[in-house]
Amino acid sequence: MAGPLPLTESKILRAYAEKTPGSRALHARAKALLPDGVTHVGRFLEPHPIYVERAAGSRKWDVDGNEYVDYLGGHGALILGHGWPSVVEAATAQVAKGVHYGACHELEVQWAEQVQQMIPSAQRVRFTVTGTEATHLALRVSRAFTGKSKIIRFAGHFHGWHDHVCFPPGGAPGVIAGIVEDTLLAAPNDLQQVEHWLASRGDIAALILEPTGATFGQIPMTGETLRRLREVTTRHGVLLIFDEVISGFRCSPGGAQQFYGVTPDLTTLAKILAGGYPGAALSGRADVLHVLDYRRCEERLQSPLVAHQGTFNAAPVSAAAGIATLEEVRRTDAIGRADRAAAAIRDGINAAIRRRGLGWCAYGQFSDFHLYCGHETPEEIYAGKAQWQALKGGIPLELANRIRAGFLLHGVDVASWPGGFASAAHTDDDVARTVAAFESTFDMLAAEGAL
Repeated sequence: MAGPLPLTESKILRAYAEKTPGSRALHARAKALLPDGVTHVGRFLEPHPIYVERAAGSRKWDVDGNEYVDYLGGHGALILGHGWPSVVEAATAQVAKGVHYGACHELEVQWAEQVQQMIPSAQRVRFTVTGTEATHLALRVSRAFTGKSKIIRFAGHFHGWHDHVCFPPGGAPGVIAGIVEDTLLAAPNDLQQVEHWLASRGDIAALILEPTGATFGQIPMTGETLRRLREVTTRHGVLLIFDEVISGFRCSPGGAQQFYGVTPDLTTLAKILAGGYPGAALSGRADVLHVLDYRRCEERLQSPLVAHQGTFNAAPVSAAAGIATLEEVRRTDAIGRADRAAAAIRDGINAAIRRRGLGWCAYGQFSDFHLYCGHETPEEIYAGKAQWQALKGGIPLELANRIRAGFLLHGVDVASWPGGFASAAHTDDDVARTVAAFESTFDMLAAEGAL
């Protein structure tokens, strides 16, 4: 694989820059205001990201009027696509009634009832604003309930940016040593290591994981692995936490836990939960979430063991949008349509790869697709024959940057890893455009000697 070309020598990057002068001008302003000129690390792109003006269905348009088939999907939040009518109607109606009451309201009850009816583990629900907040609260609740300090997580699994879950092996700048020491980090799918820790230690509160595997299946995890983890954590009295921030309401109406038939003790939810608006939740066993309840001791009212605040928890507009979204997911074939679109994209890209004799593949299981630059097939990836470091982070940043710029040049927006999320709004025409964009991009990369 060849090294990176400077901007002036890459036809892809030059053509992309010429196509997006308005975005280039906005980015020049942004760089004087924002670190790297962006508000999310995943939106970084050289020579500059696109700046979007509007979106509808499966498409979005930038400030230069360029149209893109969108596979960012609100970072996975928009299972229905952009601007689904019933969601827009619900949010718009609620804006007119009030956006923040500083009080309880009926919508939060309806929203929690929907979650409880759809998610198998959700005996109780506590709303937060972001997935990061939900996983942070899950770990705090787990420690308070068990009286133990240690957390197990898998390398590569993403649980937000708070200190307990954001660092690679060895720690990271800004994360204090004590937090690193209280987090046990196993290689993905390393059941032997997890079982050893659980059998030999008495200080483990919980195991947290993405039940589809890291980054919605970029490093896949099987149902059998989930079943074994459920058995061993139960045996040793350790809480099992499913981070379903992405997979919740996407693998099935009841998330990955319903799809695989494995019920965790706690579940974190976000993204689809609020229909693309800010909203997340911690749900799970009633006895565990009891640590959030006010208590009575000798007839005296006492504060909860875990006091949880949040100015925008269960905000009325987010609740209204979430209720409308979950109702569509529950009563329609939205998940199936998204799954079929993603499968068609994977099939089309893999056919194009075979025609070119490339040692790459596209893989995924649900409404996702991931590009992989190794020689293993999708079947071999799911059999665990690919190194996890090659699956996540195996494509050099410079090449991944050019791949995304190439897709944008040809009218498709994919995620930075690279890959993406399909939605119920994606059509056969979108799939055809996406496969064509892949073919054109990879032909240009080959011409530049990048493959």
